Amino acid sequence: MTLDLSAVATLAGASKRLGGRVVLDQLDLAIRCGEVTALLGPNGAGKTTSVSLLTGRLRPDAGEARLFGLDPARPAARRRMGVMLQAASLPDVMTVAEMITLQSGYYRDPRPIAETLAIAGIADLARRRCGALSGGQARRVQYAMAMCGRPELLVLDEPTAGMDRASARALWATVREAAADGAAVLLTSHDLTEADALADRVLVMDAGRIVADDTPAALRARAGGSVIRCRSSLPVVRIAMLPGVRDASADGAELRIVTTDAVATLRGLCDADAELADLRVADASLEDAIVALLPANRSPVDQAPFAQRIAA
Repeated sequence: MTLDLSAVATLAGASKRLGGRVVLDQLDLAIRCGEVTALLGPNGAGKTTSVSLLTGRLRPDAGEARLFGLDPARPAARRRMGVMLQAASLPDVMTVAEMITLQSGYYRDPRPIAETLAIAGIADLARRRCGALSGGQARRVQYAMAMCGRPELLVLDEPTAGMDRASARALWATVREAAADGAAVLLTSHDLTEADALADRVLVMDAGRIVADDTPAALRARAGGSVIRCRSSLPVVRIAMLPGVRDASADGAELRIVTTDAVATLRGLCDADAELADLRVADASLEDAIVALLPANRSPVDQAPFAQRIAA
């Protein structure tokens, strides 16, 4: 792995086995200053393990993990990052302000409490007990806890889960501001709209390795083509044989067809199925690009829409 002087967190040749299974296989990656990096991939790809190595919660079996040039487990490195984990919980009896004040006390130069509350959009919740918060409100409190120490590395695991779209977009704006101010941001998300909106760079993982490292726009361009959605009596295996079709799958009652030649595919569909219904055509998305990067020999669970299978 070439030394990247702008990287604040790196894995170099990192391997990890969990439960007798190889989760990471000589993985190289770097998270850089001033950049939002989205780490995406199907279930079991190794995303959660990678984040755990970078944040010092796990150690690699082989290779190296570095956080600000140090062992990620060292307090000197850990106090320079803010982490928002999906599985985190809040104590019911503490107020929001008390929680942020407590968390701020772990840092040498925390933001003023009022500033932290404003960044997370929770100033009006300061006196509310954490046990009385909705799921989306609790996520905003957890975001405030990650931001209160002026982190140089911000790790966000499903940051807007449970939030309404307006709250999510407000949070996105503050994440972009943090990156513009020079922070490195590492994002994992089920929401590919979120990843597309936020990320300067997308890392796609599969089977413990990075299979793509590019901008969202470049990945979409790599996918090319169009996506057709429709209802058809034709089996998926038949549709996969139509001209231009690169991928075909059932998405509930609908068929989802990725094609490099929409006109040829549509002609084939109309000729083969006189009862074709609910036909829609759109440009390929980030989801389509990532699906195209992954091996075709997936189990039925893995063949579900990508947004349903990028947890952990």
